[in-house]
Amino acid sequence: MIRVLLADDEVIVRAGVKAILAAAPDIEVVAEAGDGREAIELARARRPDVALLDVRMPVLDGLAAAAEFRRAVPEVSVVMLTTFSEEEYIAGALDSGASGFLLKSGDPYELMAAVRAVHGGAAFLSPQVAHHVIRRLSGGVMTREAAARERAATLTPRERDVLALVGAGLSNAEIAERLFLVEGTVKVYVSAMLSRLELRNRVQAAVLAYQAGLVDDADG
Repeated sequence: MIRVLLADDEVIVRAGVKAILAAAPDIEVVAEAGDGREAIELARARRPDVALLDVRMPVLDGLAAAAEFRRAVPEVSVVMLTTFSEEEYIAGALDSGASGFLLKSGDPYELMAAVRAVHGGAAFLSPQVAHHVIRRLSGGVMTREAAARERAATLTPRERDVLALVGAGLSNAEIAERLFLVEGTVKVYVSAMLSRLELRNRVQAAVLAYQAGLVDDADG
């Protein structure tokens, strides 16, 4: 079971999200919090696999809580869940180390997919906010693709294969199966690729893969 902590100051929202996740046989909500500080305390006590954090909460907001998660319980993957699609919230979520970003108005199945993806070591961005992330992490519209291709060209062929599959949303285990590698080897490739490209996390790697046109090749 994937153990989930849910943090939102609105009880009715928590109930709705919990009901959606309850339909997934492999996901269990093990703790609920009404603010960011409580979420951190519960994470230390319950050790969930994934934390779903609302951006706007009292005491400690979701962005600050996500940054604290990275320091206090780094093994917990964080997904930001919010009604806000403004770029400053998305940028803040990425800077805090979140592995996913979802809008509450999105498809309920995206919620399940996001939990499974980040638990498997992948990144997940709601399609509605993906273009905001790309604009945040890149320069001009006309130059970002060329710049991304140039950066990807510094990788070895195998590292580019891994980058493409990270961009396609595959976990390390799924990448290993696709490329006929052991999972430990994939982890080494991912780490080397992130270091070489000076990327903070898999979300940024996925964006670069899209910009460089690698994801279409992976799907093909």
